[in-house]
Amino acid sequence: MNRFLSKDFLSGVMFIAFGLVTIYFGRNLAVGTAVRMGPGYVPNMLAYILLVLGLIIAGFALLKGGELVEAPQLRPIVMVTIGIIAFGLLFETTGLLPSLVVLVLLTSLGGSEFKLVEVLGNIVVLAILCILVFKVGLGMNITVLNGVW
Repeated sequence: MNRFLSKDFLSGVMFIAFGLVTIYFGRNLAVGTAVRMGPGYVPNMLAYILLVLGLIIAGFALLKGGELVEAPQLRPIVMVTIGIIAFGLLFETTGLLPSLVVLVLLTSLGGSEFKLVEVLGNIVVLAILCILVFKVGLGMNITVLNGVW
């Protein structure tokens, strides 16, 4: 029974599930041929690749065994989810910078090691990168700080 609870086996099952779901939702798309690819060609091929990889990984895990899955921790899941929701709610009204600060602070609280200096460094680096990529590089019309820029 331990082999069915190994990380490798469960990741193989996850690959198989993603492949099957992709095949199910892409069943009405025209596949075409390798020369004249339809809109369903790439999703179907990737789904079949996922299925084969999942079967190989799960098969090896059943034969070899592996490291058992640990119990899920709720704190990181909850804090990351709250951070993403807060980012989405704050982005329109406050701008990129305040919503990014809240996102990084909340998601950092989900970890087991919270160090304020590291979190502040993360905020500064991510803010600079986001402004450079989205505002300067891509030229997106994003408010960085509501009422200021």
